[in-house]
Amino acid sequence: MQALASVVGAAVALATAVDPVAGNGGVCSVPAEAAQEDVSRPDQVVGSGTPETCTADAFIEAVARGGRIVFNCGPDPVVITLDRPAKVFNDASNDIVIDGGNLVTLSGGGTSRILYMNTCDPDQHWTSAHCDNQATPRLTLQNLTFTDGNSKGESEYDGGGAVWVRGGRLKVLNSRFFNNVCADLGPDVGGGALRVFSQYQDLPVYVVDSTFGGAEGYGNQCSNGGGISSIGVNWNIINSVFSHNRAVGFGGNPAQANTPGGGSGGAIYNDGNSLALSVCGSRLEHNEVRAFGSAIFFVSNTHDGSVSIQSSLLRSNTGGGWNVQPGVSMHEDTRWFAADSQIE
Repeated sequence: MQALASVVGAAVALATAVDPVAGNGGVCSVPAEAAQEDVSRPDQVVGSGTPETCTADAFIEAVARGGRIVFNCGPDPVVITLDRPAKVFNDASNDIVIDGGNLVTLSGGGTSRILYMNTCDPDQHWTSAHCDNQATPRLTLQNLTFTDGNSKGESEYDGGGAVWVRGGRLKVLNSRFFNNVCADLGPDVGGGALRVFSQYQDLPVYVVDSTFGGAEGYGNQCSNGGGISSIGVNWNIINSVFSHNRAVGFGGNPAQANTPGGGSGGAIYNDGNSLALSVCGSRLEHNEVRAFGSAIFFVSNTHDGSVSIQSSLLRSNTGGGWNVQPGVSMHEDTRWFAADSQIE
């Protein structure tokens, strides 16, 4: 039980911190493909040494150009507040790496989504006849904080209060997501912090050493998937924290009669066909729902999906019902594996 003790100990340490840190110092190994990207030779540098030069326009322009993006905003932490999302152009570069150097917070100011990538959006330039299954762009977000993103005004591509991604590949490393929101109601809208679709060849999204919420007053919120939401996506979540996130819709999916729908997946909402969710060395607690899956909502429509929980802590997640495992809503025939974990 040493691994679980490390997760619990990290939880106690985090609870006493003034500001939640990224990740929880978990014990699970990180595969090579989920390692941080080298930004020692950047393609774009936002800022010229002072906070005043690190503007929203400069960041948006850097994302549009693509490549490896770093910041030169001075030695102190800085907040860059956007009034519109930064958008990835699919033909700008094969790799977009955004590295905040643990000093940069990207904020939506409570009014805007922060970052958007969509290989099937013609406005972002189609690069393949199979836009839902193409290898690039590969987007890496590392050493960043995303806060106060708000996609409630988005109608066509809803959800994803901070970040919305379709196609290519995504990984999130050593990053934090605080107080991001998306639509409050609806049966199939989700991802207070992050919403993802259609990864190349169904390869997984990696979330490593990252925090979604982390303490009271920092949680993310949406109709479903207070932290993250996806359709048809596999996830590997390693050494991360999901706490104080909320799924605030009600009526489930499909929506029950006379309800707007939603309210499932306090931390994680994972829906689709043949899916795999792996959670290792992570902590999910104090998340809340009004319908199903106070920690995790996982539905494999083909009934051949799998959920793996290793060296992790799931506790004190509240609300809703249909919990096949404590805090986990899934079909009873879902392949379930749990080891060295506390689930209650």
